[in-house]
Amino acid sequence: MTAELRDRLALLVAASCVAASLIALAVARVDVGITLTVDGDRVVVAHVGEGSLAARDGLQPGMVVVTLNGALLLDLPHAVYPAEWPDTGEEPQPIGVEPDEPTPVPIDPIYLAELIRQPVAYLDAIQPWDLETGAADQWAVQSFWYGHYFGGNASMPLALGVLILGVGGWLLGSGRAGASLRPLAIPAAVAAAAPFLVRPLEATWWVPAIGLAGTLSAAAMLPLAHGLISLIREEYDRRLIGLAVVAFAVGAAVIAFIPLGVYNWDASGSVRWVLAGAVPLLPGLAAAGPLTVGGHGSSSGRLLESAEFAVAGATPMVAFATDGDPWLFPFALWLAAVFVAGRFTIRPLARLATRAQLQRDLVVAATEAERARVAADIHDDALQELTLLVRRLDAAGDTEGAEIARTVSDRLRAICGDLRLPILDDLGVGPALDWLVLRIERLAGGEVRLERSDGTRPPADVELAFFRVAQEALSNAVRHGRPPIVVRYHATDHGASLSIDDAGPGIAPGAGDEAEKAGRFGLLNMAQRAEQIGAILDVRRWPGGGTHVALEWRPR
Repeated sequence: MTAELRDRLALLVAASCVAASLIALAVARVDVGITLTVDGDRVVVAHVGEGSLAARDGLQPGMVVVTLNGALLLDLPHAVYPAEWPDTGEEPQPIGVEPDEPTPVPIDPIYLAELIRQPVAYLDAIQPWDLETGAADQWAVQSFWYGHYFGGNASMPLALGVLILGVGGWLLGSGRAGASLRPLAIPAAVAAAAPFLVRPLEATWWVPAIGLAGTLSAAAMLPLAHGLISLIREEYDRRLIGLAVVAFAVGAAVIAFIPLGVYNWDASGSVRWVLAGAVPLLPGLAAAGPLTVGGHGSSSGRLLESAEFAVAGATPMVAFATDGDPWLFPFALWLAAVFVAGRFTIRPLARLATRAQLQRDLVVAATEAERARVAADIHDDALQELTLLVRRLDAAGDTEGAEIARTVSDRLRAICGDLRLPILDDLGVGPALDWLVLRIERLAGGEVRLERSDGTRPPADVELAFFRVAQEALSNAVRHGRPPIVVRYHATDHGASLSIDDAGPGIAPGAGDEAEKAGRFGLLNMAQRAEQIGAILDVRRWPGGGTHVALEWRPR
């Protein structure tokens, strides 16, 4: 799926959410499951829908209605106090009880019939036997409130969702909320806004409408999840996370259609938003990845990217959790925490990491420049003179002296190759690895095999880093491992990978730290080379023995 198609699908889902919610606000009627009827001179509950809101709250058929939507229908005996209370500081005593018994309030029949047909927003009811045993101001009246489920309340989260969609898309698209999130601006804004956009559908408490809300909100998470999955480095991880995303999205949509999800909101409603929120959360955390590379500190760019991907993945779940008035918390609290953390924690750390990375890169660049200068001096000066010396010794008949001079010349050429290999600059890292493997095989005392397919050449700095890592890994394999040693190098337009495996006992846990304490910085140098080009370095021991060194790089 291309980024353009992903954005269009996200906008289509957002438009569907808005359209469905506007229809719900315009025509939907909240049915709380109550049917009322007139029984003689009283209004009673004739029917309570099984599993309805009213049944959930304990309303039962046969209960007598005392107050309906603010209108008093049954006047219960209550204490009457004097019009003027004596200024004695004591609580006044009642002077009587009115009325003498529960009395229906006279209401115009036409108005009463209309009142009964209206949606029940507020209801006071009492059991008929409690009317027989009650006393003044001691009636077992039960109150039921449903007005907050109606459209006027649901319009607020819809407006907030539209605001999040517009402002969030602009902030992310402009790069103000993070440069790495610009390609995900529209999917991220839609995913954060969708939980608010579908609230009017949920407010109807109608099973099909709630099912549609669950389906749309889960669908709104998928474009963002797809974009985050594409940022996961490992192919196996991408497939695994992709399967989990599909499972969570289907689960969130299915549970929304289950009647239990409507009538037991606290339980299955929470499960639904957890499942839907996990759709972008899992790939967001996977794309963020570990904040360390090869056991050492991450670069500033990677640190910021990791934080931004994790926040993008977690924000929709926080939006799902914001499910009540005033429709600001915890979403607003989350945004404030992200802003404070980014301003006063992540970015200062990133600046420090940038400074350290720049210093390290300068050291590496200076080291390579010095290597190149020394190699050029040896090649243009000492080697030229040795070549002339060899010819003179041969001409003079000094065979032994000429052989010694040739040996020194070969050694100097090997040193030049270690310092800066001309074949690396001219032909690339693949042929340079051929040369390196042939040289190492003479030292290893066993098989050293190279398997390579390099149809394209990475940038020069990437080739240099790959060659230096291979040098260090092969040197360690010769010193600490055993043949056979297998080197694999693969390069395409989509990236390059290198792996070195030996048959030795394998690297011990904590070997890197112990080597650094002893003044050996091989693993540290490899990690720094990897960080410099934005690659992943993995050094581990195989369960059956042997050390595995892998370097993975992808162009950005």
